Amino acid sequence: MLSTLIPLFDETQSVTAYSLFTLKNNYLLNPTSVGIAAFDGAGSIPGLEVLNSIGLETLSDDKEVFVEVNHISIYSDIAGQCKVPNERVVLLLSTRIKPTDEIIKRVSELKSQGFRLAMRKLAVSDFESYTPILKMLDYVLLNHARIDISKAQIYFGKLFPNIELCAVNVNTQEDFDKLRENGGYKYYEGAFFRVPHVKQDTQIAPLKVNYIELLNVINDVDFDLSDAADVISRDAALVISLLKIANRLSRNSEITSVKHACAMIGQKELKQWINTAVTEALCADRPNEIIRMVMIRAKFAQELAPLFDFAMDADELFLMGLFSMIDIMLEKPMEEALDMVVVAKEIRESLLTDSGKYSLIMDFLRAYESADWTEISRMMLLRNISDKQVEDKYIESLKWYHDMFGLTE
Repeated sequence: MLSTLIPLFDETQSVTAYSLFTLKNNYLLNPTSVGIAAFDGAGSIPGLEVLNSIGLETLSDDKEVFVEVNHISIYSDIAGQCKVPNERVVLLLSTRIKPTDEIIKRVSELKSQGFRLAMRKLAVSDFESYTPILKMLDYVLLNHARIDISKAQIYFGKLFPNIELCAVNVNTQEDFDKLRENGGYKYYEGAFFRVPHVKQDTQIAPLKVNYIELLNVINDVDFDLSDAADVISRDAALVISLLKIANRLSRNSEITSVKHACAMIGQKELKQWINTAVTEALCADRPNEIIRMVMIRAKFAQELAPLFDFAMDADELFLMGLFSMIDIMLEKPMEEALDMVVVAKEIRESLLTDSGKYSLIMDFLRAYESADWTEISRMMLLRNISDKQVEDKYIESLKWYHDMFGLTE
């Protein structure tokens, strides 16, 4: 089963919850497997299977997760299937769930069991008929482009004051800023947070200049440990993080210097750690979801390498994932941002054009993050890649991300 998370943000661009989208079978081989209207089977909800197998902490950092429930699976033993606290799960009800007396009773039961409830894609013309269900909902996800939020706010505020309104398809920073300024929405979902904010003729902050220099030192073909140690020494946070890792690797010997710590870790491991740590630092003034997405993207690309016949290039694919949002980190156009760092020609071309050596994997990553299951199914079918293979790689990437940030805390 494939799965991916779409974040929901508050007005400060902090993630408050995730929507979990799943694909149980290859869409092209089984078209009914995609979307919320899919036939899940009376006793199975794919989203809960993912939650149970990965765990809430690893999957979403213990944030609420929206899980799709359709007109068939709503009658299954949802409480029995759910192995995480019910109050951390938001059941996202399909609009194919009609407000019959039987459904209203079932929704009421789920509410009494502690589940939170939501709906998306509910047409304005259906609000009245869904009143009994709306009274029990915690969230309604609305397409901001198709609704007058001022009227919606009055309507929901008067009739359903307990509902939080969420704007979906917020795909530009301008849209987000306007919606936040006008008010009415509690949460926001869309690609706005990963759209670069290009600032012309602005100087890169001195600290970021230091980080870029460190990236260039360790990504040089013949980089020297001493040069890397010199640049690391300029940043106390990097020194502390480096020493923590080195001490874990050398319990029986005392680390006497940054250079000694670099040597203890080794060139290959030091390179990946620095790339990871510096990328995290470059994202410090960006929404937290950027660092999460970049790190998982990098590890996922590395894990996918053998499936795309790039087993020997796994480290390069990791680096491509890290650099795939460097335009957002530096607030520069991608081409200009890449001019500032040492990066292989193949990575550069893959990030700037569709003709690069690794472009196919980059396209796969973007489609996966957007839950574009039709495109993912097509790409897997063409390369004879199984759902299980991709699922294992994605879960491994999530666990790596969770473990890495646990290590640095």
